[in-house]
Amino acid sequence: MSEDFIFDMSSDEFFMQQALREAHRAYAAEEVPIGAVIVKEEKVIARGWNQVETLKDATAHAEMLALTAAQEVIGDWRLEGCTLYVTKEPCPMCAGAIVHCRPDRVVFGCPDAKGGAAGGWINLLDSNPPLNHKCEITSGVMLDECLSIVQTFFREARERKKVEKAERIAQQLRELEDTEGLT
Repeated sequence: MSEDFIFDMSSDEFFMQQALREAHRAYAAEEVPIGAVIVKEEKVIARGWNQVETLKDATAHAEMLALTAAQEVIGDWRLEGCTLYVTKEPCPMCAGAIVHCRPDRVVFGCPDAKGGAAGGWINLLDSNPPLNHKCEITSGVMLDECLSIVQTFFREARERKKVEKAERIAQQLRELEDTEGLT
């Protein structure tokens, strides 16, 4: 068997694939498709996917939900010895929570130049002056797959809005024609 076909079940790619599974759950729920998993000792101990709309909670980002779940599993708020895998670069809110939870590493798929807080826009995970904890950062893991699901989601959302707008205009025209027909 060729080395090309061996899949390392402890690799960053393996765990990012697990985070992508969570992103697909978000996508299916019509949420922004971001997924996260937290790994300790080469085992997934927590999972999360964006549920902002589902839970009507602006803090229900994939990372936040995964961090909370991992803390419950470990029985401590400190996530030392853990790695967070997330499909998109964490936002400032999530990065702040990550710093306080203290995982060793953060691995993400696609960067966010406009709002990422792990080096895209700012870097709260390895800031200078430093916050109370620094995380090792690995970016670009399964970049194409992570970017593709986000781009597809937003492209479809824009198309839906165009269709909805056209339908509203058509309905308004019908109502106007009906009103004018009555006079």
